[in-house]
Amino acid sequence: MIANLSSSPHLFARFSSSRIPISDFPPKSKTHNLFKPLSSSPCSIIYRDTPIPFRSRGLRDGARKKFPTCAIGGLDLGVFESAQSVLEAAAVLTAIIVVHESGHFFAAYLQGIHVSKFAVGFGPILAKFNSKNVEYSVRAFPLGGFVAFPDNDPDSDIPADDVNLLKNRPIFDRVVVISAGVIANIVFAYVIIFAQVLFVGLPVQESFPGVLVPEVRPYSAASRDGLLPGDVILGLDDVELSRTGPSLVSEVVDVIRNSPNRKVVFKIGRGTENVKINITPDKNVDGTGRIGVQLSPNVKLSKVKPRDLFEVFRFSGREFWGLSSNVLDSLKQTFMNFSQSASKVSGPVAIIAVGAEVAKSNTDGLFQFAAILNLNLAVIYILPLPALDGGSLAFLLIEAARGGRKLPFELEQQIMSSGIMLVIVLGVFLLVRDTLNLDIIKDLL
Repeated sequence: MIANLSSSPHLFARFSSSRIPISDFPPKSKTHNLFKPLSSSPCSIIYRDTPIPFRSRGLRDGARKKFPTCAIGGLDLGVFESAQSVLEAAAVLTAIIVVHESGHFFAAYLQGIHVSKFAVGFGPILAKFNSKNVEYSVRAFPLGGFVAFPDNDPDSDIPADDVNLLKNRPIFDRVVVISAGVIANIVFAYVIIFAQVLFVGLPVQESFPGVLVPEVRPYSAASRDGLLPGDVILGLDDVELSRTGPSLVSEVVDVIRNSPNRKVVFKIGRGTENVKINITPDKNVDGTGRIGVQLSPNVKLSKVKPRDLFEVFRFSGREFWGLSSNVLDSLKQTFMNFSQSASKVSGPVAIIAVGAEVAKSNTDGLFQFAAILNLNLAVIYILPLPALDGGSLAFLLIEAARGGRKLPFELEQQIMSSGIMLVIVLGVFLLVRDTLNLDIIKDLL
């Protein structure tokens, strides 16, 4: 399961205020609490703004919310909140996988094509049952799924010339089966957006100057020098941040990272007044600066409820095409500037991390997270690469161009095997990289 989430700064900002983490957690104490108590009292209430990758926090109806976490005897109950949000994000990802594989399955089943297996996940089987000659299973590693056909299964008792084997069907029938997964994800994305508009409302974003500080880590440089959650950064070193938009966050991050152990003058909007604060970023092990905050564009969200069913369809269509355009544009930028944007390609761990932060911030945000993820995966799976749906469609296109003559079986298998190996290597790389980039792992290291 691979997705390009590089479009997220402006996509996720539509249902929550984007943020980019610019520092690691503060130096470790004797415990590994993610948020340390502020006092030695038995129950310290720590008000923390829940973060979102790309980086976001939900703002419901324009209000900036804070959630109390109670740390009792060294136990941070925010861990349980995090576990719940991770499960919610994993459930969203699993649902998307099931929808994709169900597209393939039902496209074959409704055409009378033989199917031998339907699996969610890879690796050892955790649970399975058989029905109508199909094995349904849940496997150990929920990194994807597959639908298997008995076409080249030596243990199958179906004759090789059976007209209901996938390989013996006309090209059009096979195109329908192979493309059905992508079509299912696109339809699912629209259904999710439709449900959001109908039951929650259409999110509308209003941007304001500056960069919001939703969270300040305890014991960090920012906390030490007087920066507070809810402050808005309006300028740095006497240079005003006059524009609006997600790019402001990156600019502030760059100034901080390039200023280790050097005083930076922050112009801060705090309530109805402006103040100046001198902050000296701490030095990371890699030589960059950090002040221990999380940043987001300074935006407020409201929701527009449709007045009738016609507006539900109109709002849903507008939102669907807007998100689709952003996803396609993001993918185009990734290929045009691959050396700079390759790091934004994400695997299952990073995807679940994004979804977990969305869920912690605002459950409503899971609607657009799921829709965006569906569209991302649909676009990526349709790429003409071996081991992806688009690669199989490319073989069918070649077959059609050759007048119905298939490529030699051995050549096709070699190409597909190399593609599968490439996907496995890329998947393992993303799994390791994304796991090591998790804040909790950085804190332990």
